[in-house]
Amino acid sequence: MNEFSYIFLIFLLFGTGLQIWLAQRHRAYVTQHKNSVPDAFAEKISVDDHQKAAAYTLAKTGFAQKMFILEVAILLVWIFGGLLEILDQQWATSIDSELWRGVAVLISFSVISSVLDLPSTIYSTFHIEAKFGFNRTTSGVFISDLFKSLIISIIIGVPFATLVLWLMSYAGEYWWLSVWLVWMGFSFLMIWAFPTFIAPLFNKFKPIENPELKQAIEHLLSSNGFSSQGIFVMDGSKRSGHGNAYFTGFGKNKRIVFYDTLLDGLTTDEVVAVLAHEVGHFKRKHIQKRIIWMAISSLGGLALLGWLMQQQWFFNGLGVSTPSTYMGLLLFMLALPVFTFLLQPLTAWLSRKHEFEADDFAAEETNALTLIQALVKMYKENASTLTPDPLYSAFYDSHPPAPVRIAHLSAKL
Repeated sequence: MNEFSYIFLIFLLFGTGLQIWLAQRHRAYVTQHKNSVPDAFAEKISVDDHQKAAAYTLAKTGFAQKMFILEVAILLVWIFGGLLEILDQQWATSIDSELWRGVAVLISFSVISSVLDLPSTIYSTFHIEAKFGFNRTTSGVFISDLFKSLIISIIIGVPFATLVLWLMSYAGEYWWLSVWLVWMGFSFLMIWAFPTFIAPLFNKFKPIENPELKQAIEHLLSSNGFSSQGIFVMDGSKRSGHGNAYFTGFGKNKRIVFYDTLLDGLTTDEVVAVLAHEVGHFKRKHIQKRIIWMAISSLGGLALLGWLMQQQWFFNGLGVSTPSTYMGLLLFMLALPVFTFLLQPLTAWLSRKHEFEADDFAAEETNALTLIQALVKMYKENASTLTPDPLYSAFYDSHPPAPVRIAHLSAKL
């Protein structure tokens, strides 16, 4: 161990303690307010529904807290327990090429991590989600999804990882710039390909059939200059009782997708109001801003990695005695979240700012009261807590807390 080892441990222990404290605050706050529905929701959400949302939140937060502690322990084993070194040495005995050894190490690490995560995914899906009436995934669908995800990861991930490692080894001093260009191109390709080639492997998509709703949606889109490849309903109820809607793709390959569970619970006007919120992200150029932010942050991260790869103390401080391109990349991916956790309130604040702006747009295009009614129904059906701890929310919530969001919209009535 060296000085960087101790710096890493200090950040890790501080971040771990902070996250545990935030989770405990959140659980205590939700428990304290579980028997009283906030005034803004009193006429629409019963005490029983409010208590169900509180119990669901407590169950999820408690389980996530336990899994987080386990993840920290596994991270320490990978780094200071020598597991990364062992994995590297095992492949070194059978693969001479550093490029292909690196690919093997990255694949092995991904497989082991996925296997370690599998029990928590199973418990969350078949116990917590099932307990609160949300899980509709059968064991057959669950296994099928795992198999499909594995095949897609192999087909897409292995060539991409190979190309990145090759560039890191052979593209010269500024390899990180080449990798950044490849990464950005790959990201755009995946955004474009997802709705057409990947999503249909998991769900069925059919054009929206309700003529009244279709006409109202098309009017909203055309009046705002938004073109897409179609308006689709997805069989979200195949896996979950939660409802949602989203845009996917970009350019001429954009699609609008509604979960069937969402359409079942909202009126035509309410669906249009929810969609207007999503169109608001498009009109306020939030997608472009997020892409620019992703481009800048990824370029900075890769440039930092390029410098760290030349520092022996970086490898030694994280338990690796023999520097290599692939171990540098792997260590960077493991260490970066430890040092950037304190930036989460900033990114969450920016995201919530965009949500407020999209709500403002929806209130102008449709009706603030209609959007409020839709959101309240969605909070109820998804068992979303109405009383999150404010500090916890500041770190973790990409959307404004329910009372804050409703108060913001109510001020426009």
